[in-house]
Amino acid sequence: MNRRNLLVGSAVGAIAAATGAGVAWWQWRPRPTPLPPGFWDTRFEKPEGGELVLADFRGKPLVLNFWATWCPPCVTELPLLDRFHREQSTRGWTVVALAVDSPTPVREFLLKRPLAMPVGLAGLDGVEFGRSLGNQQGGLPFTVVLRGDGSVQSRKLGALNEADIASWTASGG
Repeated sequence: MNRRNLLVGSAVGAIAAATGAGVAWWQWRPRPTPLPPGFWDTRFEKPEGGELVLADFRGKPLVLNFWATWCPPCVTELPLLDRFHREQSTRGWTVVALAVDSPTPVREFLLKRPLAMPVGLAGLDGVEFGRSLGNQQGGLPFTVVLRGDGSVQSRKLGALNEADIASWTASGG
């Protein structure tokens, strides 16, 4: 095989590889996941009385954290989330803790460990609400971060850490 044929063959191979990689990326590229219908109309009872309405947080970066009093990793990450809420609320961020639990244990928990962030009583319906946001396993803790435009920035099933939380503001919210 002469040198020219070798160069042409290599060029054709490189173009084919690049085309294949481009097609693969196009098929598997991350796509925005729309929020479920009626998301912003969702309402939860607050432990102290009254209603928590998701529409009140529309247009701002929002962190939804699904937790329960009986879930050790949930309880461990609550102080991290509460600190983030206090520190970032002046920048428009809100963290909402949705308790997938019965009202009485949540109220008792909050008497011992008050939280600055809003808490909603999601009950067992919280599992289905979480599934509608991408938590197919229904596990806890589960966190969804929404940008100010309402698009999903990130999701995490399992306990959060400092790096997860730092990434929220680094990507702009």
